[in-house]
Amino acid sequence: MDPLLHLDRTLDELDPPRWTPPAADATHLVRTVHGLRRIPLSELRPADLRTLISQQVALPYVLPLAVRLLLDEPLLDAYFYEGDLLLAAVDAPASAWDLLPDLGDRLRTVITALPETAVADLPRGAIEKLAHFAARPESPR
Repeated sequence: MDPLLHLDRTLDELDPPRWTPPAADATHLVRTVHGLRRIPLSELRPADLRTLISQQVALPYVLPLAVRLLLDEPLLDAYFYEGDLLLAAVDAPASAWDLLPDLGDRLRTVITALPETAVADLPRGAIEKLAHFAARPESPR
């Protein structure tokens, strides 16, 4: 299923089971993630995608949305700093990327094309994370 065909639906609809409301004493992050699951995919902002990816929520649906943005602007500042969405995406488990081999290949192409000067100001360890992701073998065609 192509998640980009379902932009009018929510993660609660696409990624069952629907989550129950968070507990009254839930953290801000937990309340935020629960709320994001109820927003149509088309309304998720880059910061929302970064949060969902970082929390490993519904990755088959949110990674394609993130990659769509990253192909145009790899070092997009989603919320914290330039490149934060990219780093969240490359930190997603390999098993999630295994479900999306073509998108992983496209993102690897973008990463390998980034000039060194573009990634020089990323947080410590970012260059290694990008290199590790880029070094994964391309999917068989």
